[in-house]
Amino acid sequence: MTKSLNGTELVGYIKERQARQVRGLRQARNVFPRLVIVKTPGASKVIETYVRLKQAYGTDILIQTDAETATEAEMPALIERLNHDDSVHGIIVQLPLDDPSKTDEILGLIAPEKDVDGLGEQARFDSATAIAINWLLAGYGIALENKKIAIVGNGRLVGAPLARMWKRSGFNVQVLDRSTDDITKEIRQSDVIVTATGVPRLITSMMLNIGAVVVDAGTASENGTIVGDLDESIRERDDLIITPEKGGVGPLTVAALFDNVIAAALARAGSGEA
Repeated sequence: MTKSLNGTELVGYIKERQARQVRGLRQARNVFPRLVIVKTPGASKVIETYVRLKQAYGTDILIQTDAETATEAEMPALIERLNHDDSVHGIIVQLPLDDPSKTDEILGLIAPEKDVDGLGEQARFDSATAIAINWLLAGYGIALENKKIAIVGNGRLVGAPLARMWKRSGFNVQVLDRSTDDITKEIRQSDVIVTATGVPRLITSMMLNIGAVVVDAGTASENGTIVGDLDESIRERDDLIITPEKGGVGPLTVAALFDNVIAAALARAGSGEA
């Protein structure tokens, strides 16, 4: 049986620490952290589930988490209002948009100090998903020094920000995408693989070297069910260290998002603007 990198097992400790931080902000500084999630009218059932999970997490640690629905045409005015609302410490736009071509423009409107998903070019926070993957590997004692790392996919949510983070740390990182000549060869030569393409079953067992560490951060919807990038055959091997079908990166991504909200509230409190 493969060894599982289970984010659900780690998130409880993080949530306890965050709840203590929020209580301290509320009681000692009279600061009440608040996150606003902006979503489109065409948000899928999967997206609505993500939003509800974030609201539930916020409730658990006493962070007010509101959802606002707006079209792409309405979002600039809404985000401008939220940017100037002192009660709001974090703003995220739940992707994908109904019109994905507007993504860069709309994310760029979020004030850098409130961009807690870390997706805008000027954001002051690292990507929540990149932070989550770091936490997951560290939590299971997976060291990245002297390892060959492959990131499959160069998207704005996972691949690109994670590559930037790990390259800043001096790790040996290669990003693989459609322009890569032989993805299978590169993956087989890697010790740690993070895949985030949203292409179901893209990564197969024969592509992975013995003892590889594999983090599946890809998400796609098939018949209303969330599926990752890994083929089911991978889970039949007993030499790999991989994320489970559910409860891998996702729970820690939500935790990392709220870590950024707390950091934003602490920064505001420290500046005397809370």
